This record gives sequence, structure tokens and C-alpha cells, in this order.
Amino acid sequence: MIILHGWEGSSSSAYVLAAGSYFYNREFSVCRLNLRDHGDSHHLNEGLFHGALLQETFDAVNALAQYSRNLPVYLLGFSLGANFALRVAIKLSQTPIENLEQVFAVSPPLDPYKTTLAIDNGLAFYRKYFLKKWRRSLKKKQQLFPHKYNFTEMLHARTCLELTSDMMTYFPEFSSYRDYFKLYTLNINSFRDLNLPVRIFIAADDPVIPQDDFQALHDNGCLTIFRQPFGGHCGFIDLFPYSRWYNEMISKILM
Repeated sequence: MIILHGWEGSSSSAYVLAAGSYFYNREFSVCRLNLRDHGDSHHLNEGLFHGALLQETFDAVNALAQYSRNLPVYLLGFSLGANFALRVAIKLSQTPIENLEQVFAVSPPLDPYKTTLAIDNGLAFYRKYFLKKWRRSLKKKQQLFPHKYNFTEMLHARTCLELTSDMMTYFPEFSSYRDYFKLYTLNINSFRDLNLPVRIFIAADDPVIPQDDFQALHDNGCLTIFRQPFGGHCGFIDLFPYSRWYNEMISKILM
């Protein structure tokens, strides 16, 4: 089981550790994969992380699958990591990974522009939380590569969208932040050529993922969407007994 965390999370995020422990205790081998500039990976690349960096994540998943030889491999992503997981699944129609058998996506953003607006315009807690962690990450990157980065002025941005727009200075390959967001925006047409089972878990009360993005999505031969009235963002917690609903569902599917 390969697990991908969300934006400004890491392989040590609580929900990642919970999923890793759950499946490890059920005799799965588990890899908790860090995206670039997440966890303690900032020093490994001069280049900055951004949401459209699919190829290096795909290559990492492919390498782990090959390392597993002929054993079945599953990919589980959360939030932005779920968006990455879905794009890995989509890419498999052109570049197969033979033993990657199923993909699971918990609370995936389909339209990152709308998600960014939801973070900025929703409860202030989420905007402050993500900005705090993003600023910390950028400061670390600047300290490691002072010859290349100076984010001092940008760090005064008061919204995620403002900071995203300012960051485009370091991404000349994108003409604007809207064009950048489009590179990892998903819609109904994105899933037409899926060739393996993909399961999406979403909640109607998710505070940062607009539910109208999912209205046009329907189950097909490969895509299944589990829609719950409650669950929040990557939560889905049952208290009695304590568990995370998606872990139980994934286990039932795989067992």
C-alpha cells in the first residue's frame, strides 16, 4: 500500500500514520511517500514543489511497484495526494504499471482553483493553517537555497490565492496561476480511459472541497464514488468503536 499525504502534510501526518498502521496490521507492506518539499525533503531538490509535478510522483510509484515484483500494489491518496493518485490512475492508460491494481482517493480536490477559493473564503482556521505551513516550507527552502530564492515579500500574502499568484514569478512556464491550476484540474472527461478500479471517498460537509465539482461525476466501469453526508475533509471518523470509515471500506474491497 503506497500512501500519499495532502498539501503541506507529510508521511508523518496523523491520517497517514493511521492508514499505514491499519494496513500494516493487516499484513500489507506500507510505503508512506513524501511529495517534494514535504516532510524533510526540501534539501533533496533545488526546484520547488507545485501541484502539476506529476511525473516524479508517477516515477516513484512505478519504482515502488517494481520493487514489489509481482505482488499487487495499491495507491491511497489524501486531499492533494488524492488528486495526485487520480492523475496516476489516469496516466496508467498510456503508461501502465502492471501490478498497480487499484487506486483510492480520499477527499480529492478536482478543481484546485475552486478549492483555493474555498480555503480562503471559508472558515479562517483553514486559511491560517495552510498559510502558516506553506510559509514555513518556503522559509526552509530559502534557507537551503538562498542563491535561488527570496520569498521575503511574498510571505506577507494574506490569502492562499495571493501567495499562489505571487509564486508564479518562480514558474515562468505558467502564463498565470489559472493556467497552472488547469494542469491538475479534473473533470468527467478525465476519467474516460481508466483501465483499473478507482474509488473516490467524499463527504458533503467537506469544508474545502466544493461538492458541485462531483455532481457531474458518475460511476462507470472503473470509477466508483462513495458519497457520505458527513466526514469532513479526510476525516470519516467513527467513534464507537473508534475507526476511520474509509480504511474499513478499503479493507472490505481488498479482502
